[in-house]
Amino acid sequence: MNEALPDVPEVRVVGLPQLTSGFDLVERLDLPMHLKVHGPLEPMGGEQLAQLSERINLKGRGGAGFPFHKKLRSVAESAIKRGIRPVVVVNGSEDEPACRKDTVLINRAPHLILDGALLVAEALGARQLVIGVTRESTERSMEAALAERGLSNRRGAAIRASVQRNPVRMVTGAAGSLIRSIDGGPPIPPGRKTSASKSGVGGAPTLLSNAETFAQLAIGARIGSERYGNTGLYDEPGTVMLTVSGAVARPMVIEAPTGVPLRYILQLAGAPPVPQGVLTGGYHGKWIDAATVNEAVVSRNSLDAVGGALGAGAILPISQDTCPLGESLQVAKWLAEESAGQCGPCYLGLPAAARGMEDILNGGGPAALEALKQVAKNVKRRGACSHPDGSAMFLESTVKAFTDDLAAHVLGNGCGRPVEGVLPLFEGGRMPTGIPGSAAEEETGSRQKIFVDWTLCRGHGLCADILPEVFQLGADGFPTVAQAKVPQYAEAKALRAVRRCPALALRLEEDNRASAPSRNLPVLSQGRGRRALGSGR
Repeated sequence: MNEALPDVPEVRVVGLPQLTSGFDLVERLDLPMHLKVHGPLEPMGGEQLAQLSERINLKGRGGAGFPFHKKLRSVAESAIKRGIRPVVVVNGSEDEPACRKDTVLINRAPHLILDGALLVAEALGARQLVIGVTRESTERSMEAALAERGLSNRRGAAIRASVQRNPVRMVTGAAGSLIRSIDGGPPIPPGRKTSASKSGVGGAPTLLSNAETFAQLAIGARIGSERYGNTGLYDEPGTVMLTVSGAVARPMVIEAPTGVPLRYILQLAGAPPVPQGVLTGGYHGKWIDAATVNEAVVSRNSLDAVGGALGAGAILPISQDTCPLGESLQVAKWLAEESAGQCGPCYLGLPAAARGMEDILNGGGPAALEALKQVAKNVKRRGACSHPDGSAMFLESTVKAFTDDLAAHVLGNGCGRPVEGVLPLFEGGRMPTGIPGSAAEEETGSRQKIFVDWTLCRGHGLCADILPEVFQLGADGFPTVAQAKVPQYAEAKALRAVRRCPALALRLEEDNRASAPSRNLPVLSQGRGRRALGSGR
């Protein structure tokens, strides 16, 4: 259940390969093999490169789909205006459990990505190139590729190139998180909306784009816009890299021209002939139903038109034999755990949304459904990054796509189907490590626990205002936890909460146990009597 995908799953191609050229010859294209397969690449001027990007309609392949030529021109204009050399950053983080296409490219065709990145760096006059990764395999492959080209981070080099590895977390793949980590900070969003094109790494204008985007640019620069346009759709030429998993016989990464029917892609991976639904765009994406699958083709515009999303290219069908709400609940819980712990809409809203979905499955009725819709609505456009927005979109799409199943749970006794865990998660859904709120930090960071003394607590609620990382208030106004580990970054706030509690009902204690930390202990809604962890409601 919820088995993690391997770093490099099976790779297939529909039609003629472009990004995956040479994959049938070797497992990894080193520099000599790369040049043998793709040939040399001539440098291009900045405006020439922007025009090429515009003619092939190149858009970011990391999910947002921003036009590359606009980003390129914006960075160039900002660099000229400020008189500062820009920085080029390749985002190869790919921290979603259902995505592997960038990981495949970095592991098997790293020089194609470097071709595009170095092309941009030379056109912009950049002297720094950083490749962001999160996996050991991608770090090894990219460092080897830099060494094969004689590139390093030493001072005095014509271009300083380095690999920045961050923890595998959903939020570390955000542009702001990657830039912040390159500057020596934690790999979490900065909490404010900034334009990397104007102020990125070290405050310099920064062109940051997804790994596949740079590889596509390298293909376009080699073969020209006319040949590039001969593949795929007229308005979205070229190929796309897709990761197909979920209820399939063979999880795989597929390179396919735009315009290929989605049902054909699903057939290649051994999906059910009539899936109950297909999640498009990954865990920040949208569900489409079986009837809609037959209408959709692989393209951003086509999937948008039928209510889906291309996103980062993840395609996940589920069969008729599993409960779609139960499958989505497991993802919702994982998304809630991926919070960076910096803002209420994410840290408090996403767990509340997951609990709302669970309430629906447990027979909460129409009230539970309305509560879930309200929470999803409230978290949107209020977070420090796009994680709450994408998560809310996933939840809203789940409710909209599976109306029959939803009615069975809300108005009846449930759908009667099991939850098989067909949607992949990291390590069975366990929270990865490395940023505030992660399991590793709780084990090796703060040793403090905070306790509520129910004989003193009067439900003033000040603790939840000061320490939302730990305390939430129930419907009765009392904290919903009896004791909890304090994240290391919140220790000062925990001390302030203890000192400012009007009833003196809080206390901090050192927790010197070597065992893994326990979860927050739920309490009865009255806020007084405790109940055992895991007991029924």
